[in-house]
Amino acid sequence: MTWYALLVAAVAVERVAELVVARRNERWSRDRRAIVAGDGHYPAMVALHVGLLVGCPLEVWLGGRPFVPVLGWPMLAVLVGAQGLRWWCIGTLGPRWNTRVIVVPGLPLVARGPYRLLRHPNYVAVVAEGLALPLVHTAWVTAAAFTMLNAAVLTARIRCENQALAAAEAPVPA
Repeated sequence: MTWYALLVAAVAVERVAELVVARRNERWSRDRRAIVAGDGHYPAMVALHVGLLVGCPLEVWLGGRPFVPVLGWPMLAVLVGAQGLRWWCIGTLGPRWNTRVIVVPGLPLVARGPYRLLRHPNYVAVVAEGLALPLVHTAWVTAAAFTMLNAAVLTARIRCENQALAAAEAPVPA
């Protein structure tokens, strides 16, 4: 259990690193007259991700969930892959990446890196991580709860992001 708590803590540290990058990128975007959208769903998204990080070790501890190697090792590989995909997205978007929906008007959509394959690859990473992190140590209740709630949050988030991107691409009236 100790090593699993350290794994969850490492993911939490990674989240803090994301927030540092997001704050820096938000300043860059605001300096370029960014459009900020979707603040309504953002608190729910933050609470859901905090709940994932709290729920994983709590379920393992309270539920006496065992480490099952045939499940745990592949899920650890998925988790590592999800982190790699997330940071590939962050690197590809550069200062345009953020945890919030922030779009700089007039900039074209990014169509390189993972974005040449998928419109929202970062959300693939989020879904994979939300399943894999709990299942590394058979926290299946946390995995199921996060997945269901995340589906609702991501539906709102992707709709909001698509609308903001479409509005930012539209010609700006003179």
